[in-house]
Amino acid sequence: MSRAARSAAHEAPHVIDIGGTRVALTLRRSSRRSFALQVDHRGARIAAPLQASLHDVERFVREHGQWLLDRLRARAAAAPRPFAVVDGALLPVLGRSLRLRLLDGRRAQWRLAADGIEELAIPAASDPARALVRALQSRALAWYRNRVDEFCLRIGRPAPAVRLSNARTRWGSCSSASGIRLHWRLIHLRPALIDYVVAHEVAHLVEMNHSPRFWAVVERLYPDWRGARVELRAASGQLPCLGTPVVSGVED
Repeated sequence: MSRAARSAAHEAPHVIDIGGTRVALTLRRSSRRSFALQVDHRGARIAAPLQASLHDVERFVREHGQWLLDRLRARAAAAPRPFAVVDGALLPVLGRSLRLRLLDGRRAQWRLAADGIEELAIPAASDPARALVRALQSRALAWYRNRVDEFCLRIGRPAPAVRLSNARTRWGSCSSASGIRLHWRLIHLRPALIDYVVAHEVAHLVEMNHSPRFWAVVERLYPDWRGARVELRAASGQLPCLGTPVVSGVED
């Protein structure tokens, strides 16, 4: 078996009993050296080394069992309400307030209002929520491509194809075959925070791993990546509920 085959990550469902409560989780094995327990909108996820025994995996989960149960209950109680797409509603775009206007018309239009707030006029006669998402995705893709171009220029690499993602638990991904994918909901965040995710994925064009060499590339592109990572984790729970919430967790 090749080294690539041995180190390939894979996921499988698993159920564990924690103090009489059955918890369904996703077990992800990869070439990592430590365990990490996370909770997202679907439930619990445990990341483990490829060679870790199931006994060791379950021991780690049970050691953090109370945290896990508390986290699952808290997320269930704090599930965000869907964003109401109504005339005059405000939502963040590139870290600033955007005002929605539901008007007659056939297509979405971006404009600056007299009070200085950016507005997005969307057709009221069709499906406003769908029109809103499409307009945000179009804006996101144009923004991301520009930023990927900029960061690739800094490392002297040709810019790959850039596409949107709607992944459940990741802000971005990079593949030598398909290029870079970035979650469209990043468009809600301030530009400097989006740049951290872009820098992370562009760094994978140099190192397709999370080795010290990879993080050295990230630091060259985005020196304050540690602070941005913490901010991103906190911001993920504050975004308008138009799509998929992203992850919070603990690591060992």
